[in-house]
Amino acid sequence: MKREILIERFFTSLISGDRSAARAVLDDVIAADCPPKKILSHLFWPTLEKIQKLHRSDQLSDLAHHYAIRLLRMLTDQIQLRLEAGQRRGTTVLVICGPDEPEELAAQMAADLLEADGYHVFLGGGGIAKDELVAEIGRIQTDILVVFGSVPSTIPFTRLLIDRLHAIGVCPKLQVAVGGGVFNRADGLAEEIGADIWAKDPVDLVHIMAENPHRRMSQDQRTVGRKRRGRRTAAA
Repeated sequence: MKREILIERFFTSLISGDRSAARAVLDDVIAADCPPKKILSHLFWPTLEKIQKLHRSDQLSDLAHHYAIRLLRMLTDQIQLRLEAGQRRGTTVLVICGPDEPEELAAQMAADLLEADGYHVFLGGGGIAKDELVAEIGRIQTDILVVFGSVPSTIPFTRLLIDRLHAIGVCPKLQVAVGGGVFNRADGLAEEIGADIWAKDPVDLVHIMAENPHRRMSQDQRTVGRKRRGRRTAAA
């Protein structure tokens, strides 16, 4: 209950645009010796999800939404400076997302936690053309492509990107991880677009990536969505 009360207090300060009140909540949490990773996973992330859920259901005005996202991003930047870097893994990760600012914030939280866990992280964000992404994945020799917090409109783009990467063989051992956003709201979507691993939130992503470094979808698994649609078309 204490956590729920804290999230509600934080949420209220964010949607009202009260910068001082939001900073005061964060100061209280820091003063209580809460680790930065826990602040991101137990306060910032659930608050972001609540903001997005209410905005999608028209229960939060655009102004309140803008207040909250911009203020939460500022505080996320501050917490990132407090994260302690873990032992380097020698693994390069490129993080991308949908084009909207909330998606960028979700991807940033994921990138911050991955970097703290020892990954060499590049945060590309959203709105990048496929050709540029393919070229960059090859240039930095990406080990893991993370698509985090995507909105529904970016799913076809992500599917085509994954298919193209496999077709032309850029970084043949590349692992594709997805999580957050629409992937939490649509069961089976991660498998449908050909992702190798998927997670519900940034902390879950860190754990799943660490526990499944060699997991890759087979070619049959990657095309399961197309095969299913083909059978439906034939049946029709």
